[in-house]
Amino acid sequence: MLVFLSILPILAIFFFLVIMRWSAKKGMFYSFIITILVAFFGWQMGAVEITAASIKGVMTALEVGVIVFGAVLLLNVLKESGAVDTIRASFTSISPDRRVQAIIVAWLFGTFLEGAAGWGAPATVVGPLLIALGFPALAAVMIALMLQSAPVSYGAVGTPILVGVNTSLENQPVVNSFLDGESMELSSFIFNVGGQVSIFHAMVGLFIPLFMSAMLTRFFGKNKSFLEGLKVWPFAIFAGLSFVIPFSLTANFLGPEFPSLLGGLVGLAIVIPLARKGFLMPKDTFDFEPRESWDESWISDMKSEPRAPKDISMFKAWLPYILVALLLVVTRIEGLGLNALLSGWEVAFDDILGTGIEHSLSPLMIPGVVFIVVAILTGWIHKLDMGGLGDAFKVSGKTILSAMAALIVSVPLVQVFINSGVNSSGLESMPLVLAQAAANLFGDSWPLISPTIGALGAFAAGSNTVSNMMFGLFQFGVADEISANPLIIVSLQAVGGAAGNMICVHNVVAASAAVGMIGKEGTIIAKLLIPTAFYLVFAGGLGFVWINGFGLNAGSIIVLIVLVVIVGFILRSYKKIDVNTNE
Repeated sequence: MLVFLSILPILAIFFFLVIMRWSAKKGMFYSFIITILVAFFGWQMGAVEITAASIKGVMTALEVGVIVFGAVLLLNVLKESGAVDTIRASFTSISPDRRVQAIIVAWLFGTFLEGAAGWGAPATVVGPLLIALGFPALAAVMIALMLQSAPVSYGAVGTPILVGVNTSLENQPVVNSFLDGESMELSSFIFNVGGQVSIFHAMVGLFIPLFMSAMLTRFFGKNKSFLEGLKVWPFAIFAGLSFVIPFSLTANFLGPEFPSLLGGLVGLAIVIPLARKGFLMPKDTFDFEPRESWDESWISDMKSEPRAPKDISMFKAWLPYILVALLLVVTRIEGLGLNALLSGWEVAFDDILGTGIEHSLSPLMIPGVVFIVVAILTGWIHKLDMGGLGDAFKVSGKTILSAMAALIVSVPLVQVFINSGVNSSGLESMPLVLAQAAANLFGDSWPLISPTIGALGAFAAGSNTVSNMMFGLFQFGVADEISANPLIIVSLQAVGGAAGNMICVHNVVAASAAVGMIGKEGTIIAKLLIPTAFYLVFAGGLGFVWINGFGLNAGSIIVLIVLVVIVGFILRSYKKIDVNTNE
């Protein structure tokens, strides 16, 4: 009964959001009510404790809201000034091959945007950009959503790790016991999780550009062939490496704020100049059939012709994101002194309502503050008039109000869920009760399942951050129950939560709306189940090997099968295309 009650909040989210297709605002509100009832009657959690946990959740939601607002504000300022048009125009002259365009725009530019903005915003920018390049709308949204994978764990400058994982694990007895045994601070554990997550993402995400190309040719090419897309594998793997190497190095040496942002920026700087020179370009050129022959389901009302860029130079167009990257780096490196100065002003709640539930934050260290400052500076640098700047603030305000309507109930729900151990019944918290049941059911095979749990959380809640909040402690508890390294299991949670963003309802709806494809969400999700399944299976196999070693075990078999299938399809693509084209 306890296991059933502890999973009831999660089942409620699935029922209201996935089955009933309610909005996140409405579905999460009713799920929150159910969570409160379970906590009060099932766990005998007092009204004061529930209120304290909810207050902590509201404060966390407001912190996330500042990040989202700042990121979206900068993007809207760039749209108003014409800088986004300048960036878009620069992509059209690199290569006529649609596979190459998809990889550069979605994988490299999109991952950079994910690191800077997060919260599904990159897909809403990349989709219209691909349409402007001449892609069918359905293809544009599919490719745009595929970028919501490897970079997502570090979206909005590390929010899923720094806020999601940290919030789930802080001040939890089972976590504190482990940290004491390792003589480690939670901040160090979180830093190490960020590094490990990047390693898993690097191994799996390396192949996402190849998947983008293969999916594009399979569903939107004349020959309807995966193999046609795989022919571009040298460039796809090169583009993958150009992102994941700086991405992983950044995560392990600088921290979770910068991997996607700097990885995308470095990748763009490496790949674009070489692509212009023809480096690793495919011998054949893939293009879509004439527009009049496209299936009606591919087309939206959005115009395919880009607007003429305003008088914004390429340097000025990219300068705001360069400033964001620089400011975030210099304010996070302790040796430079700014970190101590800005983090010196801390707002701390050590004992909310006398319950022992804690929360603290340094307002000036919230990444959203950097975005807001840079957005205002950008208005001046780009000579944007007050009307344009005002419009950017208005649009961003509407966006954040919409997002906060869901966050303001989602995050308190998660806080009641994970703080349910503060009760008068002596019961463990709901995530730990679930952890015990999962450990008994799956045992040592749990690493294979762990990423899927993270993906389910993101699919239901619409956010890797919220998924990590909800299941971080649950995953840690399972690791403790099966005597596995919690660093690896929690990292697999974050990896799965990122992969789940490819198919999460919130992102699919937002990206579809951005390209005028409302009503096709089911079709899009069905296609994206292919790369999502690849990501979760491969990550689970790698996690199992990481814990148990490479040998005759399930993880090793999965990893080998995945690699053999990829290599086999690449080799087959050469044979098939060589025969068909007499190359």
